[in-house]
Amino acid sequence: MSKENDYSAQNITVLKGLEAVRMRPGMYIGTTGIDGLHHLVFEVVDNSVDEAMQGFCTNILVVLESNDIVRVEDNGRGIPIDIHPTEKVSALELVMTKLHAGGKFDKKSYKVSGGLHGVGVSVVNALSEWCEAYVHIDGKVYNQRYKIGIAEGPAKEIQPVGLPYSYSPGRQGTVIRWKADSSVFETTTHSYDALSNRLRELAFLNKGLKITIRDERLTSPKVHEFMFEGGVKSFVEYLNENKTVLHKEVVYIDGNREDGTGGNVEVEVALQYNDGFNEIMFSFVNDINTREGGTHLVGFKSALTRTLNEFLKKSKHSKKLDESLSGDDVREGLTAVLSVKVPNPQFEGQTKGKLGNSEVKGIVESLVNEQLELFFDKHPDVINNILEKSVLAAKARIAARQARDATRRKNAMDSAGLPGKLADCSEKDPAKCELFIVEGDSAGGSAKGGRDRRTQAILPLWGKMLNVEKQRIEKVITNEKLQPIIASIGAGCGNNFDVSKIRYHKIIIMADADVDGSHIRTLLLTFFYRYMTPLVEQGHIYIAMPPLYKVSYDRKSFYAYNDEEKDRILSESGKNAEKVSVQRYKGLGEMNPDQLCDTTMDPNKRNIIKVHLDDTVEAERIFTTLMGEVVQPRREFIEENALLVQNLDV
Repeated sequence: MSKENDYSAQNITVLKGLEAVRMRPGMYIGTTGIDGLHHLVFEVVDNSVDEAMQGFCTNILVVLESNDIVRVEDNGRGIPIDIHPTEKVSALELVMTKLHAGGKFDKKSYKVSGGLHGVGVSVVNALSEWCEAYVHIDGKVYNQRYKIGIAEGPAKEIQPVGLPYSYSPGRQGTVIRWKADSSVFETTTHSYDALSNRLRELAFLNKGLKITIRDERLTSPKVHEFMFEGGVKSFVEYLNENKTVLHKEVVYIDGNREDGTGGNVEVEVALQYNDGFNEIMFSFVNDINTREGGTHLVGFKSALTRTLNEFLKKSKHSKKLDESLSGDDVREGLTAVLSVKVPNPQFEGQTKGKLGNSEVKGIVESLVNEQLELFFDKHPDVINNILEKSVLAAKARIAARQARDATRRKNAMDSAGLPGKLADCSEKDPAKCELFIVEGDSAGGSAKGGRDRRTQAILPLWGKMLNVEKQRIEKVITNEKLQPIIASIGAGCGNNFDVSKIRYHKIIIMADADVDGSHIRTLLLTFFYRYMTPLVEQGHIYIAMPPLYKVSYDRKSFYAYNDEEKDRILSESGKNAEKVSVQRYKGLGEMNPDQLCDTTMDPNKRNIIKVHLDDTVEAERIFTTLMGEVVQPRREFIEENALLVQNLDV
């Protein structure tokens, strides 16, 4: 056997300490991009929030210092600094340098927590150039410093002099300060807005907890303080701020039940209906956003549907409907936040995105059913308004089903089942295919001439399309402007949308660089967000970036995507250049097929923007503000952001 094929004990590598984290950071924080960078902050903040959930912490401060340094402070109990009986080092050093070390496994110090695996702050330490911990206990200050996850010395008491944060006698709690390792992360510059969004969410979920973020990288530090005494009720009010609600009072449910193992499951629900047609539902387990739902959400939905159907039987609305209300019917226009605290949560998958505990379903279902019934008995006007809306939703659902059936029959007679204006591509693998949704027949003609026929499909649109923000599904699927899009993508629409069936993995909106083009992009994004949400969530939506200018001189042509690029090209042309000309493109139709290909469609040359859904809460508010019927919030938004578009050449 050749030496190259030898395989023995000496080939087995043992990673010690935090080496595994540095070798495979994605296993612990998901990505080494900016989301992973922010994950470090949330790991530390979550430890402070866990202290708050036990009633020991009321204030958390997150500070973005200069040089990409982050500091998180709390007024909790402080990480213990006494020597561990078996490991012979301080508890602080164990927590900071050992994986799966923490106080959340025996359920004595923490009955519930978001951090379950004991890898949080130690991972932060491992992926930092340096990290330091300060612990305030019983009027004393203790400190330990680490370099790439390794302690530089034992934890020791220090004098509170020259600390990198403000100190006051009697202070209690923990301060963690670190600088992320630039050799690990693609960027070490934190986003104030992205961090603020998650901190706001945590403040909603922990009523009375004050969370402050301060950006000291600016000449004048920016500060945002979050504290909501109403908790999840305040969360629902925030989500419905610019909507017309059916009942002023937010329905609030809370309680706890034994889980069968000696622990208690705590349940909090807040809900309020508005006159819209979209369901806004957020669910959390131990402050973790369960984006994929789980047993707690199933229990809530079952209770809501059953309760409303029971009240329907006793109401005057029962004669208006020949069948029971479905789950979709009773959730039309619903804004709800469900938060449960579970002692021993079992999550499906690595991301903690879905709760699997079977006992939680029954607990949530029974508690919500009981308290909803009591509330509706005391507020007959509220249940009457909700039932009236739900019955209308049911009728619309039936009409939409009939419209879909008619569309299917029509498509069955048409062998292709695709819109006539679609210039499809020949490639059959969706992962390799792109669909350009192009504004206007003229631009569509140029796009068809400049495309790669193998992988790029073109769908021209004409005129303004429907604003779906205030429309039910039956109006959407029968709209002549939206039907070609739905048919081309081939995965259905609304609750029937199946992202696994999409015919193109890149759907690129290509509109003119003017106000009308911006309006079309906004209308399309609203449609995709409301009725094909997984397209946005999974990153299938893109925006093309056509150039604004063509600058020609010395028999050469250059393209500029903004005024700054145009000015730079002009300055580089030199005073001796002959016949300098600047063409401002008013629309995509002015570009020849080869120009459109070179600047906007060729994957090797183009600029396209991938649409991300980083903050669902804020996205919901923005769509409501910009596309809803209430005018004043939209006016205020435009006035506040006018400076961002004041130089737009229209």
